Amino acid sequence: MYQDFRAIDRWSKRDVHCVYQALIVAIATRHADAVDIKFLVDGRAVWVALPHPAWVEYKNRTGQVITDPLAVEIAGHYLKMALESGEGVDREMYSLTVNQTLSHLDAIVAELESAQPVG
Repeated sequence: MYQDFRAIDRWSKRDVHCVYQALIVAIATRHADAVDIKFLVDGRAVWVALPHPAWVEYKNRTGQVITDPLAVEIAGHYLKMALESGEGVDREMYSLTVNQTLSHLDAIVAELESAQPVG
């Protein structure tokens, strides 16, 4: 869904191509309590930082874990929304809160559930 997607940039009205490239634990690279997920947006590096406490909160709420592929989906969902809403003009890094992370996770789950055939 969000590992390779297209979005319409709100301000330029350009169709941009976004491709997931990497997932890095930010503790090692920038001493942050987050997971950094890198996308190429028309070839330009853009990072989405998801806070580690979101993993703990999600586990406490549901008993399930946020997997690496799910983290990529969360970051991609957020990035698409940011581009289409105009929130991210030429930003290289977006940092989400725990609540934002879980909200985007809930949106992805809802999308997946609505796409599954009934019966």
